[in-house]
Amino acid sequence: MHVPLYVWAITVVIVIGFIAFDFFAHVRTPHNPTLKEAGIWTGFYVALALLFGAFTWIFWDHHRGVEFLSGYITEKALSVDNLFVFALIIGAFKIPRQYQQKVLLFGIAMALFFRGIFIWAGAAVISAWSDVFYLFAIFLLYTAIKTVWDEAVDKPETDPSDMRLIKWLRTVVPISDHYNRDRLSIKENGKRFLTPLAIALVAIGFIDVMFAFDSIPAIYGLTNEAYIVFTANALALMGLRQMYFLLDGLLDRLVYLAYGLGIILAFIGVKLLLHALHENNLPFINGGQNVTVPEISTWTSLAVIVGVLVVTVVASWIKNKRDENMGGIALPREQFDDTSS
Repeated sequence: MHVPLYVWAITVVIVIGFIAFDFFAHVRTPHNPTLKEAGIWTGFYVALALLFGAFTWIFWDHHRGVEFLSGYITEKALSVDNLFVFALIIGAFKIPRQYQQKVLLFGIAMALFFRGIFIWAGAAVISAWSDVFYLFAIFLLYTAIKTVWDEAVDKPETDPSDMRLIKWLRTVVPISDHYNRDRLSIKENGKRFLTPLAIALVAIGFIDVMFAFDSIPAIYGLTNEAYIVFTANALALMGLRQMYFLLDGLLDRLVYLAYGLGIILAFIGVKLLLHALHENNLPFINGGQNVTVPEISTWTSLAVIVGVLVVTVVASWIKNKRDENMGGIALPREQFDDTSS
């Protein structure tokens, strides 16, 4: 089924509407969100995604419904991993807690815009050259190995101040060391400066775009429908701000998350490789003919993704309880109070 242009238009308008509602209802007036508020709205966006999945199942096709759920769960899991980096950026810029919502919402909205461009470009490339799945597969397998290896050797996260984007911004844009409440700029001595809030916002947006380099190929490994890729990304990202505050202090307890994500990316990489072989057109592989290989079904993909995530969470919980029973103390992620002017 080809998704009509008007459906795309309605979907984009609805997504923009939710982002606008989020801003005017929760972000416009700076405040420190409670756990209850974060929990309610996280649940709302998850329920919205499940409702959309059911709608897809009933009114489009059962197969497409499973593809959406598989893609949404994968994108949500990868998004949780992104929260570690968001926390690092917010901590590095010492953003007062009541202003963190604005940074997250605007950064996520910017990331969603660029992801939309990536999704459109990916669909165009796949349509023109189906063997691009070989490149997607290789990249995902490389990313999976790197994710697991970096976690195994406990590779330290990059200091946001050392990121090339931040260094470049500092050379071309005047940046103040002071906050101006939740505003993105401040006027000092007659000259306009960007505040650290604006720099953190840009950093989160562009860092999330970098994460799209593995998440977009991953979801294209689960479905060939660009509309499903976009809606899965949009629904996974829209509830990310609330999830950040809901999981606040619990992120460090998901000690095996990186291993679980590495396994999922490797699995999808293998799935993509098998699909590429099945649709092979490269002359140096089987003379340019299709290779007879087993292909992984959408239901199997969904089962593996959910299974890996469940095992990851349970294993993390068991390890934390064991460490606590042995006298270890779970260290919560540092909280940053409003100490800036």
